[in-house]
Amino acid sequence: MDSKKPSRELSIGEIITQTFALYSRDFTQYLLPFIAAGAIVGLWTMGLTAVIIVPTFSLTMTPDQFLARLPGYLAAVITLAFLTAIVAWIIGYVAQGIAVKFTSDKLEKGQANLQVGFNFTISKLLSLLAVSIITGILIFVGLVALVIPGIILAIMFSLVVPTIMIEDTGALESLSRSRRLVSHRWLKTFALLLVLTLIMGVAAYIAGLIGALFGLAGTFVTNILTAFVQPILPIGSTLYYYSMIARTTPKVQAQPQQPATMS
Repeated sequence: MDSKKPSRELSIGEIITQTFALYSRDFTQYLLPFIAAGAIVGLWTMGLTAVIIVPTFSLTMTPDQFLARLPGYLAAVITLAFLTAIVAWIIGYVAQGIAVKFTSDKLEKGQANLQVGFNFTISKLLSLLAVSIITGILIFVGLVALVIPGIILAIMFSLVVPTIMIEDTGALESLSRSRRLVSHRWLKTFALLLVLTLIMGVAAYIAGLIGALFGLAGTFVTNILTAFVQPILPIGSTLYYYSMIARTTPKVQAQPQQPATMS
């Protein structure tokens, strides 16, 4: 099938429009990995909450009672947060990798398969997790230092996942590759990331409000609802990757034909 990947640099509006067009065209396929991820994380969190009992506090407690219960409370909360974050981190990158691979195959081949995307993502999972740790540390240090360096690093490394999944690179190589792709497009990259983050942030906030109505199952409900908007980021970043590839690829100009000469 003919390639549908961008042949030129796209504007932010075109990327957003095409992101939603791709999502709506294959809504179920894009949603399934994130629904599965949300369900797994939600069930995992519910299970942990049932097993790890978090001590409660009351206004009638004495200071000694409060101090005696505080270590157990902190230990339970930290353990819950850590175990939930680990599973959500791994499962989230699996879903994101599948979405990037699915989008790439759709753009390049006109057809895609979730099983193929899952298998390839599992083969690249260590690279995805490694680059996540590296970029996370660098961005955190940058934010703590002066904030602006952290934002610049986040922009610089915004295409590491598409680079790993599409170019089959390693974690370290994807860092320099992403930096080269977004060079001279810092503000544009920041604006695109801001728009995508705002869309997902507003949706996640609304999902959280709805989930809070379901008590113990609130986390599970929130994760499921949030899954509906999560494909937007990997689809958008994949389109932006191809847009930057088109920008940095030299255009081949057709050579003018020489007029035939009589021998």
